[in-house]
Amino acid sequence: MKRFFLITNEVKDPQGTFTKKIADVIKKHGGEAICVANDRLALAVGREADVDCALVLGGDGTLLRAARNITDSKIPLLGINLGTLGYLAEVESACVEEAVEKLLADEYVREERMMLNGRIIAGEMEERQYALNDIVISRCGTLQILNVRIYVNDRFLNDYCADGVIVATPTGSTGYNLSAGGPIVEPSASLLLLTPICPHTLNTRSIVFAPEDVITVEIPPGKDGHEQMVEANFDGSYKAALRTGDRILIRRADRTTGIVRLNTESFLSVLHKKMSEV
Repeated sequence: MKRFFLITNEVKDPQGTFTKKIADVIKKHGGEAICVANDRLALAVGREADVDCALVLGGDGTLLRAARNITDSKIPLLGINLGTLGYLAEVESACVEEAVEKLLADEYVREERMMLNGRIIAGEMEERQYALNDIVISRCGTLQILNVRIYVNDRFLNDYCADGVIVATPTGSTGYNLSAGGPIVEPSASLLLLTPICPHTLNTRSIVFAPEDVITVEIPPGKDGHEQMVEANFDGSYKAALRTGDRILIRRADRTTGIVRLNTESFLSVLHKKMSEV
């Protein structure tokens, strides 16, 4: 690797001091650094087709936004953690120079992480969006219980009465899915997780589905037949409004996100360390 994008969370590095430090380290070791804002990443990819890796400075949220913005390219991502608890941002800020040296020496492993494809059907409108972590269907507006109807491969599964539902990838299992009581999954696995958010029953648990399955979340009428206003959130960075009668079809995407790994620690070892930090 020789050429890198530097994508910075300006809230966590407001003066760009740390970004400049990394750019200087890359240049010192004979590489090239191109600083680019996350929301202009897709345009930058079109102009700079021979970039080898995108270094994402921030936390897991910054990396997730970068993954969505770089979906159509083959450029892998490496997260540099400027936040607190991060599962995706592998490199801590104190270890940046060592990480850059490994990248320039091609001492890394590239993993391909499964993504989700969400097909939104809202009246006459259709659109597709992608997510690396999860697609969350949740209530918006007043604090009312949400009713959602779930189909798997066009067969009815269940009606949920909850604050919402999460459909997550293995990578996303340590995100909102974990906070909602869902299982932790090894990130290289290939499967779909369905986890209700604060379900208003005593026997509702997460369900694991095969990667070939298609999960349909339909918005039925709410309590007393009232229209429901719902929000579909993709990796916390893109929102789509849904209402009664709308639905979203979620399946494994036909593309993946490349994640660069420098650490030889096992997933269980990293998980133990992260849990000890809480």
